[in-house]
Amino acid sequence: MYNNNTFCDRRSGLGRDLHRDVHKPCALPGCGCDAQPRKRRVIRLLGRLLRPVRAGTRRSALTAPAFAAPELITVSSPTFNHGGVIPAMHAGHGVGDNVSPRLHWRGVPADAKQLVLIMEDVDVPLPKPLLHSVAVLEPTAAGLAQGDFRPDTPDLRIITTLLGNNGYRGPRPLPGHGPHHYRFHVFALDRWVPDDVTSTKGLLAAMAGHVTARGILTGSYER
Repeated sequence: MYNNNTFCDRRSGLGRDLHRDVHKPCALPGCGCDAQPRKRRVIRLLGRLLRPVRAGTRRSALTAPAFAAPELITVSSPTFNHGGVIPAMHAGHGVGDNVSPRLHWRGVPADAKQLVLIMEDVDVPLPKPLLHSVAVLEPTAAGLAQGDFRPDTPDLRIITTLLGNNGYRGPRPLPGHGPHHYRFHVFALDRWVPDDVTSTKGLLAAMAGHVTARGILTGSYER
């Protein structure tokens, strides 16, 4: 029915990556996709049909025993409350301004060697939650200023995800699919993450068994 990359039905002219701007044309040769309202309605209908299909928190790699730790870290944002709606300015390209929200955290253990910040979408209609944005930070960091989840921010190392390596990728759920919940995780580690770790797979392997504390902030967004 669909896979992790592209859903395309040539008969309707529909071809869209589930996590790309629905206004962009399909890259598949001869697909003939465009931004006509009729086709956007088809995409919204697809979202409604897929509403029951959600990855869910239980399928998140971050719930594995290897990442278990006391929730000593409190994560917050002045732009939305835990469980609240993420403002449109923080939504992804083509939907909002793709500006990362201001984040604060406290409760990091004094002996932490490194921090990891991960944003994931747990409601994506895929087999497991999608990691949107990932970064490694120094243990002295107490948060990120608005818009600072990007490669040129000092003492912040962006880790490449399936969505790229440009830093923050804001919410852009499938239209009509209902609310998506985005979780901002902060992990404290008892080890340094090697400089040659550049992918999420490599990062999770480096983190496994080394998380001493964690915290989470959840926001929602719907199209």
